[in-house]
Amino acid sequence: MNEHADQVSPKSLSSSVASPHPENDDAARVPQKPAARVVVAEDETLIRLDIVEILRGEGYDVVGEADNGETAIQLARELRPDVVLMDVKMPVIDGITAAEAIAKERIAPVVLLTAFSQKELVERAREAGAMAYVVKPFTPADLIPALEIARSRHEEILALAKEVTDLKEQFETRKIVERAKGLLTEKMGLTEPEAFRWIQKTSMDRRLSMREVAETIVEQVK
Repeated sequence: MNEHADQVSPKSLSSSVASPHPENDDAARVPQKPAARVVVAEDETLIRLDIVEILRGEGYDVVGEADNGETAIQLARELRPDVVLMDVKMPVIDGITAAEAIAKERIAPVVLLTAFSQKELVERAREAGAMAYVVKPFTPADLIPALEIARSRHEEILALAKEVTDLKEQFETRKIVERAKGLLTEKMGLTEPEAFRWIQKTSMDRRLSMREVAETIVEQVK
């Protein structure tokens, strides 16, 4: 931790952590955002239409539809959506390969749809950069949280990338931030996005890096 770390004393940070709920902090409140823009990639037309209907019914803006992985990549590049929802088994280019291409360019988070939940497939999806996956058959209660988790994780990765340029340091920072988030969700009842926003806001307010804030949380909130 750097020379500014002493600005976060155990007493000062623990008192801040004691009530990090957004409803108690005007600055942490999230303003009304425009509808999230989604590209849906599914080669089975009826399933794709059902997905689009579900998403629009939940307030999402479906800006593009694809029936193969190659088109999904093209649409992602052209439309720059907030999230891409894509089936694993796709013609031309499969969903995992397409997800890897989209993730590599940091265009948008990808949520994969799969009829299987084997460990090997999940690992492949994670290694490809997919932020979440949903097993078929699914309901809106399965789909919507996965999309929101993927968006939240993607925002975190972009935020940390701006703060830390070294890839190894990014990885280490993400690990400690994840630990701090886990403590805030467990001890304070925050959601993952709320916990990350609190860490981010505290970092800006105290002119510390997010890693320094996260390390202090891990040391104090046990």
